[in-house]
Amino acid sequence: MTGVLDLLDRPAVARLVLAGLLLVSPSRAQAADRYAVVISGASGGDAYAEKYDRWRTGLVAMLQQRFRYPDDHLFVLAEREGQNVAKATRENVRRVFGGLRSRLASDDLLFVLLIGHGTIADADEAKFNLVGPDLSSREWSLLLEPVPGRLVFVDTTSGSFPFMRRLAAPGRVVLTATDSAAQQFETVFPEFFVKAFDDPAADADKNGRVSMWEAFSYASAGVRQWFDQHGQLATERALLDDSGDGLGREAQNPGPDGTLARAIYLAPEVVDAGDNELVRRRAELERQLDDLRVRKASSPDPARYDAEIEKVLVEIARLSRQIPKP
Repeated sequence: MTGVLDLLDRPAVARLVLAGLLLVSPSRAQAADRYAVVISGASGGDAYAEKYDRWRTGLVAMLQQRFRYPDDHLFVLAEREGQNVAKATRENVRRVFGGLRSRLASDDLLFVLLIGHGTIADADEAKFNLVGPDLSSREWSLLLEPVPGRLVFVDTTSGSFPFMRRLAAPGRVVLTATDSAAQQFETVFPEFFVKAFDDPAADADKNGRVSMWEAFSYASAGVRQWFDQHGQLATERALLDDSGDGLGREAQNPGPDGTLARAIYLAPEVVDAGDNELVRRRAELERQLDDLRVRKASSPDPARYDAEIEKVLVEIARLSRQIPKP
């Protein structure tokens, strides 16, 4: 796997990309590239470190083995350095996203997952705890702003809520484990969010893949059940925003968010050449959906876009059923 420092080695990256292209059969095609950055920060103790390592390694294994992310598209940072794992320092985080700015195209997907502790300064500012100096939600916003492509940002920490308002924007999917700056207890959301991509029960529409919305809904239900089983009042309520207003919604509540998240998957689509036209058509429809969501969010009459959005979603679902699973 390409380490963080390897981002500066452009010839090496070029050789990896070229080798990958040569290994791909001409009869296969991919709709868009997918990149992932998985970070588990400072743990603050062995008990936390064990959980964070388990969640991080579990998801990374799925991205590599099941979803077939190329080594140079997957970046892993943790409290302790290891094979293919860089230390989770602010310098390394900045180095990763600085390198991704020149690599992503507008249609590519960037998935970012934060696991660990968060600290809250006030209702509008929080930090994700790294090894050494932390990065604030404002700094994360500035770091991600110049990175092209579609963004899915998932902060699973107790200090996640201020990240939603900082990072939400049209065309983005932002998930936080909490819905208030007052919710500062250790979260159980990451346990269920990671599990969602390995549990067929999370695939609510039974199309063979788990969307961001399905993972969010599955994890939210898991959190509620966990607190019920432990006889405790819920101290965390996860939110998802994909309308760009920075408000978000809980999975079981009504709201404008969720349409875009239902059409975004971690799993890349690689299909036979005979099905390329279906993949291209669906990718085009997904871009139309993104555009409609952006226009709806800024329109004085957002309801007028609902019928168009529904029509596009129905067509996306129809095409999805026709495309063979990889």
